[in-house]
Amino acid sequence: MKYLLDTHLLLWAANEPERLSASALLLLENPDHEFVFSAASIWEITIKSSLGRADFSVDARLLRRGLLDNLYAELCITSEHALFVDTLPSIHKDPFDRILIAQAAVEGITLLTADTLVSQYPGSIALV
Repeated sequence: MKYLLDTHLLLWAANEPERLSASALLLLENPDHEFVFSAASIWEITIKSSLGRADFSVDARLLRRGLLDNLYAELCITSEHALFVDTLPSIHKDPFDRILIAQAAVEGITLLTADTLVSQYPGSIALV
């Protein structure tokens, strides 16, 4: 199975694995699964880190390199993803979360999240 990790799960997996739930750890440790990260997450981390957000204090370049080294595939943002955002209900206003939801829907990938608001969207989203 293929999974797109939301930004917080990426950060926790890389820097604070103790924050991951037992179900998230089981998924991440399964060698039969493929994992994907979005360019949107790297963008979000870069922006929020530069604003001094403590929960985003990570070097995005090192995180990206570590993800690629651990065989995570990178998902670029396409115009199709951007257009799909317009079809989403207004449950969550965060543009980074909304593009991740759109990417998962367009690509047919399950989005993994710890955010209960994100998990309310229709489609293949797993709250872990």
